[in-house]
This record gives sequence, C-alpha cells and structure tokens, in this order.
Amino acid sequence: MDFFDKLGKQASKTYEYTTKKTSKLAREAKLKMQMNENKEKVEELYQEIGKKMYEHHVNDKALDIDIESVLEEYCIQIDELCDRIEEERKELLTLKEKKQCPNCFCEIELEYNYCPNCGDEQKEDNDLEKM
Repeated sequence: MDFFDKLGKQASKTYEYTTKKTSKLAREAKLKMQMNENKEKVEELYQEIGKKMYEHHVNDKALDIDIESVLEEYCIQIDELCDRIEEERKELLTLKEKKQCPNCFCEIELEYNYCPNCGDEQKEDNDLEKM
C-alpha cells in the first residue's frame, strides 16, 4: 500500500506542476497577444495622424480645423497604449522570471550581474527586481 501512496503523491505533485506551468504559458500567450493588438492600434493611430496632417495640408485654407487639438487627442491615445504595452512587457518578463538589460534591452536571467549580450553591468535598482 505504501507504493500506491507514494505513487498518488507523486501524481498529485506532477498534476500541480503541470497545471501551474500550463497556466503560466497561457498567461504569457495572452500577454503577447494583448501586446501585439496594442502595437497594431498604435500603428493605426500613426496612420490616422498622417492622414489628418495630409488632409490639413491639402485643405488648409478651406477647413477651419484646429490640427493641434486633433493631433493631441491621437497622441494621448498613443501614450496610453504605450503605457499598457510597457506594463504587459514587465508582467511578461516577471512571468518568465527574467529582466531586461537597460543598455541593449536583451532579456536576461534575474541573477546575472552582467548582460551576456552587451556586457553592461546590471544595477540592483532594476525595475523588475523591485517587483
């Protein structure tokens, strides 16, 4: 009976590990998808800014449009999306148990004192180490 107890405990541990790993992978995939969607939205806003600027250029005298306020609205939306992307990137690094080199932006292991990509010394006050 001792054999079956050990087998049951090992099966439970394996199940828990697999569940945690699967959940983590699913969260990573969701974050990557959200980041890509937000990056696409930023690109669309850039295109809209370009269209508005061109329309303003072509129709400058015909239309009485405050182009600065129009552009400001787009810029605020872009800033908000970029903030979301940065939050998602930080959460993704945390899930991967990694940090980003502030010099070359390479993903590296948390315990590295120097970046293996650029050799830059990693300071203790890295944002991810505070989390």
